[in-house]
Order: sequence, then C-alpha cells, then structure tokens
Amino acid sequence: MSNVLDKVDLPTDVKKLSAEDLGLMAEELRDLIIETISKTGGHLAANLGTVELTVALLRIFSPPTDKIVWDVGHQAYSYKILTGRKERFGTLRQAGGISGFLRREESPYDAFGAGHSGTAISAALGMAAARDRRGSDEHVVAVLGDGSLGNGISLEALNNLATTTKRLVVVLNDNEMSISANVGAVARYLGGLLANPRYNRWKTSVEGVAKYLGLGLLRNVYYRIEELVKSLFLRSIIFEELGMRYVGPIDGHNLPALISAFEIASNYQKPILLHVATQKGKGYSFAEQHPEKWHGTSPFDVRSGKTMSKSGALTYSQVFGKAMEQIAGDDARLVGITAAMAAGTGLSGFAERFPERFFDVGISEEHAVVFAAGLASEGLVPVVALYSTFAQRAVDCVIHDVCLQNLPVILCLDRAGIVGDDGPTHHGIFDMALFRPIPNLIIMQPANERELGDMLQSAVSWGRPAVIRYPRGIGPGVDVPEECGILELGKAAVLTGEKPDVWVWALGDMISLARQVSDLLEGRGVKCGVVNARFIKPLDSDLLRKHAGEASVIVTLENGMRDGGFGSAVEEEIVATGLGTRVLREGWPDKFVQHGKPESLMKQYGLTGEAIVNRVTEVLSSQ
Repeated sequence: MSNVLDKVDLPTDVKKLSAEDLGLMAEELRDLIIETISKTGGHLAANLGTVELTVALLRIFSPPTDKIVWDVGHQAYSYKILTGRKERFGTLRQAGGISGFLRREESPYDAFGAGHSGTAISAALGMAAARDRRGSDEHVVAVLGDGSLGNGISLEALNNLATTTKRLVVVLNDNEMSISANVGAVARYLGGLLANPRYNRWKTSVEGVAKYLGLGLLRNVYYRIEELVKSLFLRSIIFEELGMRYVGPIDGHNLPALISAFEIASNYQKPILLHVATQKGKGYSFAEQHPEKWHGTSPFDVRSGKTMSKSGALTYSQVFGKAMEQIAGDDARLVGITAAMAAGTGLSGFAERFPERFFDVGISEEHAVVFAAGLASEGLVPVVALYSTFAQRAVDCVIHDVCLQNLPVILCLDRAGIVGDDGPTHHGIFDMALFRPIPNLIIMQPANERELGDMLQSAVSWGRPAVIRYPRGIGPGVDVPEECGILELGKAAVLTGEKPDVWVWALGDMISLARQVSDLLEGRGVKCGVVNARFIKPLDSDLLRKHAGEASVIVTLENGMRDGGFGSAVEEEIVATGLGTRVLREGWPDKFVQHGKPESLMKQYGLTGEAIVNRVTEVLSSQ
C-alpha cells in the first residue's frame, strides 16, 4: 500500500487530500481491491468501475451524517475501505471478517443493508422523508446500478419520489451491465442518452468553455447552458417527467467532473439524478474484456487472470443447462426464462441454440414468474431459472398467478441452501418454508446430476406447477445419460437399511452427510437406514408411515431452514399417524446464517456427522 491511501482511514481524510492525491489514491484503491479479491474471491468488475465515483462522493458528502445508500454491494468495496475498514479489508467475505455487502451492524457508515438489487431509491426515499419530517438538513444519496433501474421496486420508487420529498440525490452508475448485459427498453433508453452524438458534441464544447473560463461562480451558469443543450438535442427525458432534474452523462472516471457534479447536486433543492457512465472492470484488463466472467470471481492469479484450480466436473447449473437443451430438442413447447443470470443459471448454451425460445427479463423476478404464467396459459412450458435467494421476491406471483390457476410453470432454483461467502442476503435456505404451503405445487430436490435431468423431464411431463431446487457447485459426479427419465411422482428411494432403529430421510446434497451419520451409528451398534427423499411435496407418505412403524427415531436432513421446511413436513405427517415416533429435524436454525465457508458454517451450527449422532443417541437413550 503506497503513501496516499496510508493517510486515509475515514471520509474526513478524503476531504483533506489535494486533487493530485485524489487521483493517486484512486489507483491505489484499484490495486488494493484487485490484490485482495485475488486472495479472497469476491465481486471484482463492478467494484473496479466505481472507484472514482466513491472518491468523489466522499469528497463532497459527509457520511454517516449524510446517508449514502448503495444498491446491492457489488459497487461498494472502495466505500468500505474509505470508511474505516481498510485494515480489515483482507478479511473480506471470510468467516468473522467483513461482509461483501452493506450491513448496518458492521459500520455506522452503512446506512442501509443491501444484497438484492433495486432497493436503493426506496430506502433513500424513506430516509429523506424521515429527514423532512424532523426538519434536519442532511443529504440522502442513492447509488444504483443501471440494471437495477428496470427492477419493479426502483420504478415504483421513482413514481413516488417527487410527491414524497423535495431533496434527494440519485446516482445512476451506468456500466451497461447488471451481471449479464442489460436488456430491455430501460437499458436501450439509457444507451440512447449515453450515445446521442449531437448532444455529446455540444455538451463537450460547453464543458470546454467552462473549463477554460474556470467554473467558480459560473458553475450554475454552466449547468443552465447544459440544460438548454440537453433540451435541444434529447427527446423528453423520463426522469424529468417524473419530477427529477437529470444531469449527465458524466464520465465516471473523471474525478474533477464527478466532484463538480456532486457539488451541484449537494446544493440543489429538488430531486436530482446524476447519470454516471463507468466501465465495469476498469483498470484490470481481464475484467475489462470479460466483465460478466469477472462479476464475481473465486481467488485468481493477478498476472495471468487464471482462477485457482477448479474441478473439471460439471456444476448443477451446467447440468441443468444441458438438460434444458436436451429436452427442448424434443419438445418445442419448452422455453427458458432468466432474470439477468443467463450464465450463472447455466442457460447461455440454451440461449445460443434456441434464441427464439429464451427470454432474459432483467432483474425482475416477479415479472419473470407472471410472464411465465402467461406463456403457460397459451400452451407453452416455461422454465424459470433463478437463484433461490432472488426467487423470494416472486413468492406472491407463484401463489396468485401460477398455482391458483394450476399453470405448468417450472421454477428451477439454483444456489439452494448455504452458498457461503456471500452471506445471509444470498443463502438460499428459505425456499422450502416459503413454497411448501402453496397448493398445487410440486417441490423436489435431486440427489445427483442424473436426478436433476429426470426431475426436469418429469416436471415437463406432469404439466403442473413445480419447483426444483439444487445447490451451488458440483454434484457427486454421476454420469448424465443422453435422455432424461421420468420419476414416479412423490416417491422416495431407500438407499440403505432394512427395519433399522433409525431412519435418516435426507434431501439432495445432504445425502452424503446422512451416510456419515448412518456409518457412525452403525459403529455404535445402532442399526440405521438412509432414504433419498427426492420430494418435499408431495411426500412419500406410504413409505414414511411404514418407516414410522419400524423405527424409534426418524432423522430429517435438509440444506434449508429447520422450521417450516422438509423436516416440518415429515413431522406433520408422522404426528398424523399417531404412532409417536420421534422426529429429529436437522437443518439451519431460526437465525440469519452469516458468511463463511459452508464446511465451517456446518460445523458451527452442529450439522456434522458426530454432532448429529450425539443428538440421536441422546434421543434413543431417553426413550
């Protein structure tokens, strides 16, 4: 770490630096971010794009008195470093270290927690309304990515903004990407603002004159001229129609221009939007060339850009994508939908092979599900691929628009269960508890790659609403056949055991742990059997009742919330039998699980073979 950044610990230090030192510090910030993420992994490309933007924000605004609200945390690493967390930055996303996202409990500078996209304007608007109510004068700034602007929450907030407060700053960081390239009319509209040649030529000329004269007292005159130029060359700007002053586009890597714009915004007495153009991956050539690949990365070699050793095995996401292509080749009704996550969900190959049957709706999960329902109502079979944590936003749509009408929409939930370093905003542990009470809905989880393909083919053939959940990363390595099979609805599979003292009913990625539990119990002289449950809903009631009549204890294992999910379903079924068989539910507790490696989190929360066996032994000894 070189000299300038050594002098800076808090935003007040940023205000003391010379203009030259600000530029040097920006480069040092980039170096620190690249070096750190090469060791810890993290969100690289977007954070490299917001270095100058962050420096300029902290030059003009004064958090924590002023409230700076970031949309998600993919942009906020520089902000963390410059708000008292520089010395701890090396612990990023590590167990016990700082979070990769914004967290109120981590720092008073984190005005609002953020992990999912689209919340910044709504939260900032609430803060501004609270400020107005108490009569204070602090600034409130919302910083959002351009992909967030197509999100329903953002659009609802913009609709409400002008009637709620007279003073709010919105910074739109436009890098033309969310995770995948931005799609839709909003993205095209912003691109038009960035690219209008006549406007940008005149704007550049006016800026040149202003620079020659020196802004000083003429700054407000300059912005009036800029507004006149804008009105002459750009069609009606939607932000101004919604009651906001629009300023931009501003070069997001030009510190003097950013500082000047933020200074104007800080003195403006109406809602104002600053449209800032940045480059995702700025300053690291590999990330500049392939920003989607470098959105989130595992540890890597800085010189070569190569990520650390990865298994050659297919991930569940890749297996899902291949199964989609395979089934779509035989069934013209199948269509794929994702919400700005084509690569992450494994659908890139499907999109290339069947472009007319692939829809990327942007960061709009609710729309994705209702759109799918519309497709299904006209005879198509839509498959909506989302990360489990993001599907939470679409729960009402699954109830009201899919299941109430019993439409054959298939929801494929990637990253189901604990995902590790991204922490509580990204763990996919709530889906079973959220979706299980919904009538007409089938919910299942594969034990291996082959079962994932079979479940997808089965869901297509059943013609009913269905959820398939599967974890991040690779499976056990089972070969996937050329053709997917069809499962018997609601039927589990016994893997080991015959009339044991303990049955372990496990889901998907927890089956390996179930086998460990079984082996350890057998070593203690307790007969144990293992079941691949496959279905959360409907349960294999016949087999479960049979096992309840045989065993003293039934253990359930799930990579989801212990309350309300699979284990709760099993316990409800067994209570209904009246047999009195004890159920030991094993899963994640009624807490927000923090970030850390999955193995260490499982150890921390007692989800290890030894810990579970000790609990089973206690139950057996108490009977």
